[in-house]
Amino acid sequence: MKLYVIRHGQTNCNRENRYNCRYDEDINEIGIEQAIKASENVKRLDIDLIICSPMKRTKHTMELVNVNKIPVIYDNRLMEREGGKLTRTILDDYYFSEYYNYYSTKPIEGLETLPQLFNRVHSFLDEIKVKYSDKNILLVTHGAVARTIQFYFQEMPKDGMLLKISGQKNCEIKEYEM
Repeated sequence: MKLYVIRHGQTNCNRENRYNCRYDEDINEIGIEQAIKASENVKRLDIDLIICSPMKRTKHTMELVNVNKIPVIYDNRLMEREGGKLTRTILDDYYFSEYYNYYSTKPIEGLETLPQLFNRVHSFLDEIKVKYSDKNILLVTHGAVARTIQFYFQEMPKDGMLLKISGQKNCEIKEYEM
């Protein structure tokens, strides 16, 4: 089973270096261009099923990359990390020192912790590995979720600082073997 992961196209929050989190905005013109360009790669992949976050930016990206009209399922477990009070604020030092620190103990009201995010996404991956073992799947999701998926397949840094390892750019596709 192959698992392909694509992050949605650029949004205004991405462009403005803001925490997007669960703010449900669509992709912008650059994001549309990114998705159209990514569709050229997606159409060459052997994909049986697409599982997509139900947020506007991922749905729009999926519609643009799904040129082969693959069946689509929406799953809330692929939604972006809940950001609480951080949502739509400018990325600051907290982003680099705590937001992507698995062991962070600095609480932010309403923020989904990384252990909570890992549990949500990794249990989803465990489920699809069994349920769709004979299918190749494209997941259309978000930056924090894509990073969480990455650490399903590779070891997390011992200090828990996930930004030390490259994340996923808008409309970049990563491939994993389940």
